[in-house]
Amino acid sequence: MSKGLIEVILLLSGVIVVAAAWLFLKRPLALLAWGTRRSLIATGLKKQVVQTPAGAQTVFVGGTGPVLVLLHGAGDHAGTWAQAAKALAKDHTLVIPDLAGHGDSAPATGPIDTAQIYAGIEATLTSQTPGQAVTLVGNSLGAWMALVVAQRHPDWVAKVVAVNGGPLLGASTQVRLLPTNRAEARATMAQLRDASSPAIPDHVLDDLVRVTQTGPLARFAATAMTMGPWLLTEDQLRELRTPVRLVWGTSDELMPLAYAQRMVAALPDVALIPIERCGHVPQQEAPTRFLAALRQALDATPQ
Repeated sequence: MSKGLIEVILLLSGVIVVAAAWLFLKRPLALLAWGTRRSLIATGLKKQVVQTPAGAQTVFVGGTGPVLVLLHGAGDHAGTWAQAAKALAKDHTLVIPDLAGHGDSAPATGPIDTAQIYAGIEATLTSQTPGQAVTLVGNSLGAWMALVVAQRHPDWVAKVVAVNGGPLLGASTQVRLLPTNRAEARATMAQLRDASSPAIPDHVLDDLVRVTQTGPLARFAATAMTMGPWLLTEDQLRELRTPVRLVWGTSDELMPLAYAQRMVAALPDVALIPIERCGHVPQQEAPTRFLAALRQALDATPQ
């Protein structure tokens, strides 16, 4: 190998190291997203595109066995399920979309309306699981949408597993979901996670502030005035015949345990599976305990 070629390789290696260090310090959330989405591919899922009224939607599909459709929360993306997918794909066929306006799914800019998110899910189910009654697992916004699908298309849904989310009005308004500085971001994450969970580094909090100001969460929040028709009432939940299992991080201050208990009181076929010392996004904060709770929810016999 010539001296010149060695120098070029060393130069390129240095550039890569510098770029990686910059990403780690300045764009850690983008680096995390890249890693989790690559993990879905490494698990054996294939990245597909589904055409929907909301535009082209990205969906990760793979595995073998009964179908599980995994729906993430507002501001998140399909990669949030990466750790669970490694285990679930061994005995389930997974369908994991980026909800409309999130991840690689359209629309890429502008406000994200609840109607667009629902239309994207509906079209994904029509495309990927036609004629099947599948299990919908949703976190936060994903849980809300899963229960709306079950209410509108009961023949499409065999079971709903709602993870720290639902369609009732009443989430806490005390949690600042769009922090404007590091201190606010730290306070927000303290409300969304258990106090015993590892502290989030300052550079990650700074990136969280940057992302939330213009990212999908802010774009979704901008349409808050149009969300009302998509909410369900306790009376509507009482009419729902789909089995529902609630997997709940009990330290969540955005969707506290009292919110889950309201759904328990209304739903005809329901069980609550709490995850202690865990907050709003259990699949990330406590992946091993979340997977155990999810398995319990999937195996629970309908009442």
